[in-house]
Amino acid sequence: MTAETIDHSTLSRLVEAGAVEAAHVVGRPRGWSVVIRYGKAERPLAAQRSRQVRVFKRIDTLVSYLRDVGISQFDVDAADYAPATASRPDRAAALRRTHEAAEYDTWFREQVEEAIREADDPNTVWIPHEVVEEEMARQRAELLARLKGEAK
Repeated sequence: MTAETIDHSTLSRLVEAGAVEAAHVVGRPRGWSVVIRYGKAERPLAAQRSRQVRVFKRIDTLVSYLRDVGISQFDVDAADYAPATASRPDRAAALRRTHEAAEYDTWFREQVEEAIREADDPNTVWIPHEVVEEEMARQRAELLARLKGEAK
């Protein structure tokens, strides 16, 4: 069950109106959340898209957020705080694949540019397709002959 939450714009309006009585920073597994008390209500801050309780991975990010909103005093309950001990392997693998793809893209673009420069060079020697086919047929025949000789 999801607790009723407040969003950023509601929090901003409450701060502007001077209605925020207290802010409680609460340690959670993998980060920090904030509960805002105003009037008789106490509501956690929601993430913009999911509307679930927003969890800040770093307390300094949360402190900066609160200060930017206009809340400079709050209490901290770190009893249930448990820092994330390992990086997310799925993100590490995705980042590695992204770097590999970028490296390949760079290499590929360099190869294409080199081929275009070579094709545009008037000194480039062009080998007719028929000559290449004949050379490959000769190499294939030599290889097959060697393989037959090794099979005996």
